[in-house]
Formats: sequence, structure tokens, C-alpha cells
Amino acid sequence: DLSNVIFLTTANNADAIPSPLLDRMEIISLSGYTTDEKIHIARKYLVPRQLKEAGLSDQHLRFTTEGLRLLIESYTREAGVRNLARAIGSVCRKVARKVAEGTQKKETANPKRIAQILGPHEYIRETTVRAGVPGVATGLAWSPTGGELLFIETASTPGQGRLTVTGRLGEIMKESVQAALSYLNANHRELDLPPVAFTHGNFHVHVPAGAVPKDGPSAGMAICAALYSLLRDTPFPTDVALTGEISLTGRILPIGGLKEKVLAAHRLGIRRIIAPFHNQKNLENIPPEVRKEMTFLWVKDINETLHALFPDEFKEKEEKDEDEEEEGNVEAPANE
Repeated sequence: DLSNVIFLTTANNADAIPSPLLDRMEIISLSGYTTDEKIHIARKYLVPRQLKEAGLSDQHLRFTTEGLRLLIESYTREAGVRNLARAIGSVCRKVARKVAEGTQKKETANPKRIAQILGPHEYIRETTVRAGVPGVATGLAWSPTGGELLFIETASTPGQGRLTVTGRLGEIMKESVQAALSYLNANHRELDLPPVAFTHGNFHVHVPAGAVPKDGPSAGMAICAALYSLLRDTPFPTDVALTGEISLTGRILPIGGLKEKVLAAHRLGIRRIIAPFHNQKNLENIPPEVRKEMTFLWVKDINETLHALFPDEFKEKEEKDEDEEEEGNVEAPANE
């Protein structure tokens, strides 16, 4: 008799669960941890456990808060804490060896010492490397292990309007690229874009990390911003990330996984998020300590997004339109 039995199971991705079984299950989604939560977990659980397994005590090794933060941000990249536990264990074992050899009695794991023990940083903040270049935009993606940054790179060459898409993108993302390009072409006058770029130019859209398949309806806004940045030859802001799908008329459609995406952006130093207006209701799911440090802009159409990202470009266009309007209002001198 199994009528009084509750079965619990875990999965990284619910998409692989057969639909008849999924229909009979209660799904509890667990998002990734914030950096502060990881520090708390490390102090209370991970560090004592790893010290014990290495035969050490807190009298031999002490982790500073900044040391743990360095491990979290520069030596691991994950939604959970599994790799963080391994990194802490690696530090503990190397200190334990020196204690056993009698060459060291007490160690403080601060950022400088951790870098000496573990070597060069495994991860860097890619926003400082890739962003800030015309034609490159920062998007947000969802994955089974949490949110991730998604860099959209674009390039244009002389040609006849051919579009190339690379980076192992799925059909949905390929359609997003085509929709973004068609919208910019159809509205090139309002956006002050050169029409010759669409008729006598080829476009290449690339999403790095080509070994990883990518798909999903949330990259359209970032793709459109990257193409606009390319055509206007103006850099994309380094502190902003986008998530949202674009329709052919420029409307921004709602997306899923906002909490995971915001946590990933916060973890990597992004402090401004532009997201669909209809996802504003999901803000309450984001931890309060993260919300305090982030600025959110909720948009309904792509024009709002482009105005927020490139205010100087639109200010220049408005000034040019005003000058042309003034020239058109000047009355011609009457013939004598």
C-alpha cells in the first residue's frame, strides 16, 4: 500500500521528465544562491566540514569573508555550492600538508593567500572584456544550473543582405535574429539607420561558446540592441544586461526565469537590468538584498530599450530633426 507514501525526486531540468509523470508531480523550483547566501553557507557548513576532513581545526585555518568571496566569484561559477566546497577543500588540504610537515601552524585564507595557494583565477568578469564594443550586447539566459550571461556579437560586411548566424543557436533564437533585423530595416528612418546597410551589406550574428547549444525565446531584445549598436557604431553600456523577446512590430514579450537571470547578472557585477514590462510581477521573487543593489527598467517596446541604452544617439537625432524643421520653416524672400 503506497497511498501514504510521498516520493521525492530531484532534477536539473524538468524538460526531460515524461509529460504523464510530470502532470502527476508537484514541482518546487529552487533558484541559485546569492553571493551573500553562499558566504553564509560556507561559514556555517562547508568550512567546518572541509576542515574536519583535512584533519584541521579553526585554530589552524581561518577563512576571511573576502577570501570566501574571491573563491565564489573567481574560482567557481555555479548556482549551487558544490564546486565551492571543492575549492575550500583544496585550500584546506594544502594547508594541512604544511601543518603535517611542521612548516606552518596557523594560516589565514584571505584573497592574497588564496591566490597563492590556488593559482590564477579560473574566471574573470567577461563584461569588462567583451562589453563596451560597438556591435556587442549583453543578454541573459536561463540554464538548468541557473542564469548565465549571453554575449551577442554582430558584424557587417559589404554584400547583398545575406544573414549568417553561428554559435549553435536553435530555431527559436534564429527566428529572433531575423525578427530583430527585419524590425530595424523596416524602421530605419525613425531610428536614423543607413538604408544602404540593409541593401548592400551582409550581417553576421554570433553567440560565443559554440560548443554549447543555445535556444529560447528571450534573446530578441539583446540581438536587436547589438545590431543597432553595430549600425550606429556606438558602444553598448558595460553595466546593463537585457532579457526579453521582440515581436516584428517591436513589442517586448514576457520571458521566464527572471530570478535566475537577475542572480547571474548580480553575481557577475551587472547592476542594471532591462526586462519586459509584464515580468514586473516577478520582482517579488528576487531576494531583497539583490533588489537593493539593482536598477530595473521595465519596457513595453524596443524603442524604449534603445532610448535607455543609447540616449546620446537619439538626442543627436532629435537635434538634427529640429534643425531640419527650422530650415523648412524659413520663408523664402518675396520676388521684387
